[in-house]
Amino acid sequence: MPSLILLMIAGAAMFAYWNAARAAAERAEKLGRDACKAADVLWLDQTVHAHGLRVRRGEDGKLGFERSFRFEYSYDGIDRHIGRLVLRGEQLVSFIGPVRPSVAPLER
Repeated sequence: MPSLILLMIAGAAMFAYWNAARAAAERAEKLGRDACKAADVLWLDQTVHAHGLRVRRGEDGKLGFERSFRFEYSYDGIDRHIGRLVLRGEQLVSFIGPVRPSVAPLER
């Protein structure tokens, strides 16, 4: 009987981990898609790829997972560039990718 309880606890922990990983991937996908749309570039392959997983402390001091993802985008449909983003929980902590072009005025 105790082994059944341990098996159920392990199953629940694995489900919770899988569910959190899936939610993070969906959030990363939305962030990557929105960034490409805002920068007016093509979001390639319509997906993000999990790139890394680390245990980090959040701003509240609690341990949690920090997941990094990568995605690809193109300015003209021919070239390919890699974008990266890092999520700590649901919070975006790092982003490298397409940006909206802007022109800064020259000082005289």
